[in-house]
Amino acid sequence: MEKTWRWFGPNDPITLDMLRQIGVEGIVTALHHIPNGEVWSMEEVMKMKDYIEEHGLRWSVVESLPVSEEIKYAGPNRDALIENYKVSLANLGKAGVKTICYNFMPVLDWARTELEYPNSDGTSNLYFNRAEFAYFDIHILKREGAEKDYDEETIRRMNEEVKPRMDKDGEKRLVDNIIVKTQGFVNGNISEGDLDPVGKFRELLALYKGIDANTLRANMAYFLNAIMPVCDEYGIDMCVHPDDPPLQILGLPRIVTCDDDIRKFLDAVPNPHNGLTFCAGSLSAGAHNDVVALAKKYADRTHFVHARICRVLPNGDFKEATHLDPRLIEIVRTFEKARPGVPMRVDHAPLMLGDEKMGYNAGYSFHGRMLALGEIAGVMATVATE
Repeated sequence: MEKTWRWFGPNDPITLDMLRQIGVEGIVTALHHIPNGEVWSMEEVMKMKDYIEEHGLRWSVVESLPVSEEIKYAGPNRDALIENYKVSLANLGKAGVKTICYNFMPVLDWARTELEYPNSDGTSNLYFNRAEFAYFDIHILKREGAEKDYDEETIRRMNEEVKPRMDKDGEKRLVDNIIVKTQGFVNGNISEGDLDPVGKFRELLALYKGIDANTLRANMAYFLNAIMPVCDEYGIDMCVHPDDPPLQILGLPRIVTCDDDIRKFLDAVPNPHNGLTFCAGSLSAGAHNDVVALAKKYADRTHFVHARICRVLPNGDFKEATHLDPRLIEIVRTFEKARPGVPMRVDHAPLMLGDEKMGYNAGYSFHGRMLALGEIAGVMATVATE
């Protein structure tokens, strides 16, 4: 696999020169300064491509060319936004950037309740606490009918463990972690400058009222069918990111959560350019998923790999696990043998050795990802000798 790294542009404190020195071969990035729905001009695409190549690297993957919310819920501007998307795709294809990671998750890009959960070795990781998430949903967001979406044990934990210790600072932390700090840096709907993120979030959720999984799935197929001619012309691979976490949350439809979901979107648009970002971390956050089996089953339709893994706890919480988890080793073995050359990046590594002081985007430390990259590179080298 090609060793790549998610990089957030020239203002990223992690420089391309640093990445070249630690063995990175390809860059995963986007034109973050262009608002969602606007065209990525040829000039802007080439500016980024040239900048990366001047530093001895290549622009391997776009993550992400965002799919606007109106495309997802089929708003009145859907077709116009899809036309813009097609122009951006064509410009990327002409520039030779031909792997596009995107998601079709309504409103939220990904969700965690804690961004610096302490580990026993002094590092910290991302963490999802189901009871804290329920508190956010029921008592902060105040979503109608939210209580019905949680099992009795989660409600008990929320009432007995979360509620007694929650104060205004704790509620602000949950809002920041769930809908601000994990979203704004990825062309998300909420940014750190928003004065009323909860109010804005409620408005976004309301856009999906009456939209179920089947409707969202049909909207995804409509979008993919519209852009496939451009993908065919320029050899562009579209690879959807699984829902993170792969669970039904906040009353929103989720359609890339499991084996059945993956099969449905691939069958709906059987063009080989319609493929998957195999994010082992996202899929493994659902106890229902056998990620090793899924990697083997969908290797031929995987165009991009996110090498990380989660451990689900007995109470349903989950946390990032070591990159040397046996499941991840087997997944790396699968793609090394079935998809040589496919881009791979490590993801959601721990904060360590001062990473926590650097202001990195949540989940995107330097030292932690460097350690993870070294571990995965070692696994790749071992597999190459088998």
